[in-house]
Amino acid sequence: MAANERGSPPSTTRATTDSLILVLDGDAHACAAVVRSITTAGYACHSSADSTDSCEQARALNARAIIADVASLHRGPADFLREAKASSPTTAVILTGADITTARALQWLRAGATDVVLKPFDESELLTAVENSLQRVAVTARGTLQHQAPVDALATVVGTDERLRHALDLARSASSVRSTVLIHGESGTGKSMLARAIHAASSRGSAPFIELACGSIPESLLESELFGHVKGAFTGALTDKKGRFLAADGGTIFLDEINSASPAMQLKLLRVLQEKRFEAVGSDTTISVDIRVIVASNQPLEQLVEKGLFRQDLFYRVHVLPIELPPLRSRPCDVDALAAHFLNIKSAELGRTILGFTPAAAARLREYSWPGNVRELENAIERATIVCTHAWIDSMHLPERITLKPQASEIDDTSRSAERSPLPFVHAASPLALDNRESGKKLSEALRDPERAAILTALDSSGWNRSRAADALGINRTTLYRKMRDLGLGAFRDAG
Repeated sequence: MAANERGSPPSTTRATTDSLILVLDGDAHACAAVVRSITTAGYACHSSADSTDSCEQARALNARAIIADVASLHRGPADFLREAKASSPTTAVILTGADITTARALQWLRAGATDVVLKPFDESELLTAVENSLQRVAVTARGTLQHQAPVDALATVVGTDERLRHALDLARSASSVRSTVLIHGESGTGKSMLARAIHAASSRGSAPFIELACGSIPESLLESELFGHVKGAFTGALTDKKGRFLAADGGTIFLDEINSASPAMQLKLLRVLQEKRFEAVGSDTTISVDIRVIVASNQPLEQLVEKGLFRQDLFYRVHVLPIELPPLRSRPCDVDALAAHFLNIKSAELGRTILGFTPAAAARLREYSWPGNVRELENAIERATIVCTHAWIDSMHLPERITLKPQASEIDDTSRSAERSPLPFVHAASPLALDNRESGKKLSEALRDPERAAILTALDSSGWNRSRAADALGINRTTLYRKMRDLGLGAFRDAG
């Protein structure tokens, strides 16, 4: 049944059937709320209260993901997941429900769920789960479906910040034309990644992508590196060498850190960017190339022009389609999703199984200023993945510079959404098993520790008012009482 048949507003999004989400929930109000969130985020959406033929429906609709309430399934979640995987192996399945234990969540993740989200959840949590799940499926599809149409590289960029999405919209427009693109942003914001995505999304996607860091080439080797040389052109030139511009013929050349180019390099770049022609060192033969040029700068080029440090004519040559990448400190809303994204990748690369982040670790990640931007965050998550020997990454696994100074707002933040962050951060692409030899604990014990810590944090922050603690944890009071009893917290302070 379509979303608007269930009483939800009709979709007015830009999404197509390639990004369609199927929502299964027998609760009409809950279903309508999920549909509103999904369609507002830009996805096409269908919904149904009956899951009997849902797997076949997902296959017929070419759905990218299924969001299914476990209480509304006509069979057990594990059986449903097996059927969904057999019917539509490239469709992500996100299970939702109330009072889901960690053990059950692990069981469903092993059976093929890409994420498990506890009810009640807020809109950002649901959309993060959807984005992460679609990314995992896209990675799997690229590896297994060789004849499938290429995945939109720009669609896999993680983040919901408005300025980032605007930059991606500009990049998507730039991918359809040949004009020169100037990407500006601080070091580590992802300029190289964006350049590669623009190239991959363009008609030149299958052609070469050649990257050159302008400040990394010694002046003596500059001309040879850019344009190549012929045998005997200078001492040591024992063979012909093809330069970077010729290597990029038919494709894209990415000139990173163009702000650091020397005056001599700027002059040589101006000619080749204007004419798309050059001569190899030691040769009189003019070579013409068909190239797309993308440049990047970590400093404002306009200011460098005003100071006489950058040629004005070269600035106008490259300043055709400028794209600004915001620093990570100005988009803290993306830190959780990026951390989850990198944890998925690093866990797979290192063959580790880490379920997510403890409340304290999640709070530190959000509050740190990230002077090295996305690159620093990626490195921090890789380091934590290497040193962590438990089920969850804790503060002690993060680099000291991130955890050195306590933040005043940590107490408030960890009593809200942070304690629920581990579950959506699960890496579902690898077998979920803990190395008991490393942790020294049984699986059940390892999984209880972060839950116990989260509940204690919420209780402490609320002055042991259990109603407020339950609200902060996103569960009802009955569930909180049960969890306190199961975790041995029943004998603690009695308040609220």
